[in-house]
Amino acid sequence: MEHTAQAEPQARPAQALAAATGGGATGAIREGGYTAGLRNRQVQMIAIGGAIGTGLFLGAGERLHAAGPSLVVIFALTGLFAFFISRAMGELVMHRPTSGSFVSYSREFLGEKAAYTAGWVYFLHWVCSGIAEITAVAMYLHYWAAFRDIPQWTLALFALLVVLVANLISVRWFGEFEFWFSIIKVAAILAFLAIGCWLLASRHPVDGHSTGPQLISDNGGMLPNGLLAAVVLIQGVVFAYAAIEMVGIAAGETENPRKVIPRAINSVSWRIVLFYVGSVLLLALLLPWTAYKAGESPFVTLMGKLGVPGISGIMNFVILTAALSSCNSGLYSTGRVLRSMGLAGSAPAFTTKMNKRGVPFGGVLLTACCYILGIVLNYVVPERAFSIVLNFSAITMIGTWVMIMVCQMALRRKALRGELERPAFRLPGAPFTSWLTLAFLGVVVVLMCVDGGDAAWSVACVPLIAIGLVIGWFAVRGRVAERLRTGLRGVGLNPAPLLGLTPGVLAPLPPGRAPGGRQRCLVSAGIAKKVGR
Repeated sequence: MEHTAQAEPQARPAQALAAATGGGATGAIREGGYTAGLRNRQVQMIAIGGAIGTGLFLGAGERLHAAGPSLVVIFALTGLFAFFISRAMGELVMHRPTSGSFVSYSREFLGEKAAYTAGWVYFLHWVCSGIAEITAVAMYLHYWAAFRDIPQWTLALFALLVVLVANLISVRWFGEFEFWFSIIKVAAILAFLAIGCWLLASRHPVDGHSTGPQLISDNGGMLPNGLLAAVVLIQGVVFAYAAIEMVGIAAGETENPRKVIPRAINSVSWRIVLFYVGSVLLLALLLPWTAYKAGESPFVTLMGKLGVPGISGIMNFVILTAALSSCNSGLYSTGRVLRSMGLAGSAPAFTTKMNKRGVPFGGVLLTACCYILGIVLNYVVPERAFSIVLNFSAITMIGTWVMIMVCQMALRRKALRGELERPAFRLPGAPFTSWLTLAFLGVVVVLMCVDGGDAAWSVACVPLIAIGLVIGWFAVRGRVAERLRTGLRGVGLNPAPLLGLTPGVLAPLPPGRAPGGRQRCLVSAGIAKKVGR
């Protein structure tokens, strides 16, 4: 079970619980074994760089070819809702920073079944996303002649081994690796923006074309393939912002999370929109949208047209680094989420295992083993591997985002009833923006059905995922109940007085007594919550 506690100065009993369960009094709630190894600069760059990956560097080429310059508007619109989701995540983190992130919040506000569902859906998302990343690595490596004769699945296996080794180091070293990976990605985009602006301002021709707005107007305008073609692509662009929740997971291993996390979320929101929207706009103003194609990074396409030796190779290396970084982040986040679930009994026991450097290697290795399915996919259908897993990743990511928004709405309702204090760092415009975001995510699912092909098949598989989750819940619910009882017995709390009490009020369990019967309680931020069997 995941034991958590509020670390507020006035909540002395909650501090006692934190001491008993391995949580600190510094504002972050951590399961035993984790350390505050991530620093401010690392969290800032993880937040920014974690959401910059193949969705922009590789996926934008195919999207530009399909929708034309309207992709700029699509990225801006999707970025707005990504901002709402990140602020909702930030509000939850400020309520209670924890290594379990939204799985822990689902448990607190919605119950154990919701936590189980949120955790496994998120795990499935990163399995699909990781497969997309290692697929992208293989495609990037094929850019160089030395790798073109090597099968795509072999290169994907190599990528998996690289990120696995990188992820099994300590959290501080993980943060350092991700810091420099992100620096490379951000520096590359800033360099591209600078070069692109110079080309545009100087009217320097690219591949025989004069740069500027006429490239849009002379090639069909903003909607060369019609409005429907552009709207349908929203469901593909969602993937580009898929890692915005990473900062919430990192909060449990961050120094001074209540100070660092709001700053990271506020900065990452406008920077990512600038990077995505600004980059795609420049791509459309420097080359006709028809010059871009699926399977090749639009940045590599553009740099190749400039005719400067080595530029395309350098950009391809940067993009390769981005894909490895995103995959590495996926292993990091799933390792923590799986451990939180394992402690509650809803994931295999070995996912709770940690090495001496504080890395939950059990969960990391489980995710890496699932990535092998991606290598098989690269072997069977290498030309469609990226598209297939991209769409599966999008539908599962939508499920995670829905859970984040629902938890934020539940937190707000509890605050209005006076059951807890709502953080000052909030989702602006709630509850209107909460419902608007949920409606937008519903529209995205509909668009995936309209798009047909792999996207429609992904939505069609949702009932199968639901059936699998139901079967899994019946398989683990007994273990979950036992873990909750065992956890309460170990902490020494009496469940009855906790029900309905305000946060931070704890009652000791009489000696020799243990909670039992059909009543199961959840200790989370000093609150015990009754959950049905």
